[in-house]
Amino acid sequence: MKLRISFFFLMTGFVILAGCSGKHSQKISSNNGFAVLPAVMRNESVATFAGGCFWAMQESMLQLKGVHTVVSGYAGGTTSNPTYDEVLTKTTGHAEAVQVYYDPSKITFEQLVTAFFYAHDPTELNRQGPDIGSDYRSIAFFRSPEELKTISKVLHQLELKALYNGSFVTAMEPFEVFYPAEINHQDYYGKNPWDPYIRSVSKPKVLHVRDNLRSFIKPSYLNN
Repeated sequence: MKLRISFFFLMTGFVILAGCSGKHSQKISSNNGFAVLPAVMRNESVATFAGGCFWAMQESMLQLKGVHTVVSGYAGGTTSNPTYDEVLTKTTGHAEAVQVYYDPSKITFEQLVTAFFYAHDPTELNRQGPDIGSDYRSIAFFRSPEELKTISKVLHQLELKALYNGSFVTAMEPFEVFYPAEINHQDYYGKNPWDPYIRSVSKPKVLHVRDNLRSFIKPSYLNN
């Protein structure tokens, strides 16, 4: 479970947080408190990944060139339309995930997969740092045999490169369904920069992508 913001922080930081709208926040529609998945535009492709807390993964992907929209949500399980609290119980089978809408003429699926592996530690089984449980497991979803081959290729290349200590435990699963999370989880990173969890856990992941894959990053993010 993610770290809780202390009462002291809430009292002293309320004014600051209230004024932080997130420079790079997206416009994601809401319906009954949940995000609404955007329609796929012409010449746009979609990819889905799970790699720990979706707050960091969403921001990690949103900063990439060619990425239009990233929605936080749930995938890989059996419960229909799960809530955040239900996923936390570890009984839905879902992992926190993101769905990425991107222009394949500006960023390839292979580059997205590379960024995905830089955005979390794929050697940690059913956890990411302080977040423990199957809902934080690492999954790369594929929509075609070609995408499966690409995921496998990038995984093995980075494993041989010794990007992390240990073997990768990322699952490669066929995409079935993605359920958008509650609207308050969308762009959480950008809207809550002073949240202790964001500062200590999420930000290092986002910066790991930004520092190591600078050619992939939108110019507006490079000086932040």
